[in-house]
This record gives sequence, C-alpha cells and structure tokens, in this order.
Amino acid sequence: MSERFSSVDDVTERLAALGYLASTSVATTVFLADRLDKPLLVEGPAGVGKTELARAVAGATGAGLVRLQCYEGVDEARALYEWNHAKQLLRITAGRGETWDATRDDIFTDEFLLARPLLQAIRSDEPSTLLIDEVDKADLEIEGLLLEVLSDYAITVPELGTLTARHAPFTVLTSNATRELSEALRRRCLFLHIDFPEPELEERIVRTRVPAVDEALAVSLVRVVNALRRIDLRKAPSVSETIDWARTLLALGANSLDEAVVDETLGVLLKHTDDVARARAHLQLDEADGRR
Repeated sequence: MSERFSSVDDVTERLAALGYLASTSVATTVFLADRLDKPLLVEGPAGVGKTELARAVAGATGAGLVRLQCYEGVDEARALYEWNHAKQLLRITAGRGETWDATRDDIFTDEFLLARPLLQAIRSDEPSTLLIDEVDKADLEIEGLLLEVLSDYAITVPELGTLTARHAPFTVLTSNATRELSEALRRRCLFLHIDFPEPELEERIVRTRVPAVDEALAVSLVRVVNALRRIDLRKAPSVSETIDWARTLLALGANSLDEAVVDETLGVLLKHTDDVARARAHLQLDEADGRR
C-alpha cells in the first residue's frame, strides 16, 4: 500500500492548503489511519467538519471522492450494486432463439451491472477516498454489510465472483451519534471525535474561509457563537454556521456587531424558534451586565 502522507505535519500542511485547518489530534489520527490502513470513524456534532475532512483528504491526496450518503432504509442495492433489469430484459427479448445458458452468460456481465458507491470505490482503477456519511442514520443491516466490505475491501457478486480492491480506499465514516454504533464496527476503525473548536482555532477557520472578514469582527462573532453554545439550545450553532454568519455580515456590510445586526441575523445561526427566543434573552442579559 502506498503511503498518502509522510508525517503528521504533512497532513496539517496539505489540509491547510485546501482551507481545512486541522488540530493536532485530527492530523495525527488521519496520519495513523493512512499508515495502519484502517477506516476512520469520525463522530461529533453536526457541522463541525466531519464530511469536510473527507473532502479535504481526497483533495490533498488527489484521490477521487466516492460518497455513500446513509439514511433510514438504505439497502444493499443502494450501497453495493444492482442489476439493470430493464436492459437485461431487452437482451433476453433480443436473443429469443438462444438457450438460457447462453443468454445467462451474456446478461450477468459488467455491461448490466449498476455499481453503487461501495462497489465503485472497490473497483476503482485509481486510488479513491470513500466517504460513508452519517452511518448512524442507516439500519443495523448496513453495519453488517460494512463489516464485510471494510475487513478485506472485497465484495462478492454471486454471478461474477469476488471483486477485490486494487487500491484500498482511504475510508471515512461519519456519525452524529444519533444512535449507538455496534462495537464490531467501532473495532474495525480508528476513532476520532471532533467537537467545536477552541475560539482561537475557530477564528482562524473563519478568516481562512471568509478572508474579507477582519480580525476584530471574526473575534466578536466567534465570541457570540461560543456564548450561544453555552446555553440550553435544541441545536447549538456549528462551525459551518459561524462561517455562514461571517458571510452574512459581509453581505450586509456590517463592520461590527451591534444589537440590531445580531437580532436580525440570528436565523443564520439558529434553526428553531425557541432557540432564537432563548438566544435573544441570553444576549440581552449579557448586554445588561456589561459582558457583551
């Protein structure tokens, strides 16, 4: 297996070149997942950069990204492969004078196989990055399927035999921890928990992703976002929403945060009516105490 990264510092620098500012723990875990050739399970709140990490690794290594978006009800046909039954039927109809043995040998070939994300990554002629996104939303049956695929990076298609990866993909599984994943799946992976970043790192992220934001405004908006995360909200604002807020303030021509701007743009950060009400009350209290 060829090594994608030469060191932890190499991971940090190459991800940063693509705008992903990785902490030491993130860069170290990515490096180890590469060296140990193990899938990487990334867990944490929504919007902290789990999916973006997979995209950044794909970009940094020049490996195409193959994404399986998990959801309730996703099955093997959506994750692995399915046969193009309509095309097979046309082939059978066209060969009415043939024996079944001859027809069968024709219709169970690559021409009639519809590869889904897992099979696409396994059969890729070039190195790839496989993103299995929000695996916690999938049913337990999919976890069993993943155990089989991720153990040997091979898939058995009964009509074609066992297909083994030429290049084991760099695999990232993400989870928002909406349900507990099986211990068997966790054992297959290196584990990384990404939480909300420290304020200093979040300020750097904002200024990297929104370069037009000046330092003072970045500091102010990150301070407000962190204050909101400390109160009881249904959904705390994520890093992606901090970035969206910075872009919003630029679009409005706001050079600083005042009460009117914050009040008018809370909907960028918060997605529930009761969260907006709590935030307004909390920020008004802070202002009255002279802390805002």
